Amino acid sequence: MKLDVLAFGAHPDDVELGAGGILAVHAAKGKKVGIIDLTRGEMGTRGTPELRDLEAAEAARILGCVIRENLAFPDGIIPTNHSAQIKVAEVIRKYQPEVVLMNAPTDRHPDHGRASQLVEEACFLSGLHKLDVGTEFSGLLPWRPKQMYKYLQFYNLEPNLVVDITSGFEAKMAAVLAHKSQFYDPSSLEPETVIASKGFLDSVKARAMDWGRIIGANYAEPLISVRHVGVENLLDLR
Repeated sequence: MKLDVLAFGAHPDDVELGAGGILAVHAAKGKKVGIIDLTRGEMGTRGTPELRDLEAAEAARILGCVIRENLAFPDGIIPTNHSAQIKVAEVIRKYQPEVVLMNAPTDRHPDHGRASQLVEEACFLSGLHKLDVGTEFSGLLPWRPKQMYKYLQFYNLEPNLVVDITSGFEAKMAAVLAHKSQFYDPSSLEPETVIASKGFLDSVKARAMDWGRIIGANYAEPLISVRHVGVENLLDLR
């Protein structure tokens, strides 16, 4: 299955927080979108890997994803070596996405930066004709996405592209809340974490509103482009 947009996340819920609105907007327009989680989030303070699998599947359904897979890299120590790059390159060749979204280049959680590096390098390797991805994927042709973007997470990094997600904001928040074990729940008996606080959940909406304000929309999500953004017609830009 060929995808238009494929989003990678170090952990289940990363994509929803950083680019859930973008996926929802494109899915609603008939584009094929999907998510690849690099780990099962097994090192998270709250929840279990099995519960997080179920939550991730529900969140993907809400966003309109046609696929969601998990590569089961170790949480907390996502590798960036060649074998890990090959595993990600296999997925890229399998789904041939036009656009790849990935974690922020640096962030509060060290896995986010490592995941960003891993996916960016795998996107390049995936386009090499002499790259051997193993017998299982030997029939897959080289593929390199046309565009690669890094979504913002905990840190306020400087983006160079901001996407209007007004029409997909409700789906974004519903997908975030599908990860019930991870976010604010006053009835939960599990330890409180930074992202499980009410303030953090409120900040997700406030941040989307603030980025929307900047581009004259109700809600928006910012992106860092791996390459320079090119356009032929200046009137296509806001």
